[in-house]
Formats: sequence, structure tokens, C-alpha cells
Amino acid sequence: MPLDPSIAIAAITPENVGDLEAVSTLFGRVFDESETYCDRRPSPAYLKSLLSSESFIAFAAKKAEKVVGGVVAYELKKFEQERSELYIYDLAVDNSYRRQGVATALIEAIQATASKRGAWVVYVQADQGDAPAIALYSKLGRKEDVHHFDLPPKAP
Repeated sequence: MPLDPSIAIAAITPENVGDLEAVSTLFGRVFDESETYCDRRPSPAYLKSLLSSESFIAFAAKKAEKVVGGVVAYELKKFEQERSELYIYDLAVDNSYRRQGVATALIEAIQATASKRGAWVVYVQADQGDAPAIALYSKLGRKEDVHHFDLPPKAP
């Protein structure tokens, strides 16, 4: 579905930290994890520094200045070859704007960034049972069956 022309996709830059804060609030609401995304929010200085880094990428989907979707990704420089990968860390669209091409447009913005940076792949994870995400990502790319493990930090 083509994106509604009244919705704009724009990179979040250090000059518009408020858009990243709005995306974080959206993630908290959509994922039902406000304690993760809102309760201990980083300072504007921290977010500005993050947005200034070459490895962090963020886009917001906005309709009339309201953030209705967002995506954050990280560029991972590889050691085995002179290349990089982009990892989509989080992506969400406000419930009332789903099925309107917003998520696809956000992913396409990440794909364009990957192309400009010479990255060889963009990858993303989806939780088992998250049928809408799995359907979207299956439409846009190739599925790999992998296992994800969270390993806690351990003091030496």
C-alpha cells in the first residue's frame, strides 16, 4: 500500500531530539513497555550525542507534526570484510496508522541509508507469534531460522 502523502518520513537528527523522545514514547505505548522506554529516559544531551554518532540511525513518520511511527537502527562495522550491516533494533507504528504503508516506508528509509553507506544487508528480528511483523518482514526480505540468546554481563 502506498504511503499516505500527508505522512512524512524524516531522519531524526541531533537538532530534533524531541522527535526521538516522541518515538520512544510511541514504542513504550505500542509495545506495552512504558517502563523500558519512558521511565528512565536519557537526557537530551545523551540523545543528541547518540544522534550525532555514525552508528545510530533513526527515522520518524509524522502526520501534521505528530509522530505516528518510528524506527531505530544501528550500523555494525564488520571485521571480516570492509563492510557493514544495519540492524533494525525497534520499529513501531501507532495502532491507528497501521496497514497504511508507514512501516514499509520506514524500512525503505533504512534500506536507502544502508545503500548510501555501502552496507551489504539490513536485518531485523521478530518475536515468535508476532504475526503482523513476520508478515511484513517476509514480504520485504528472506527469513532465516535462528535462535536469539540474551547473555548477562559477567564481571571478570
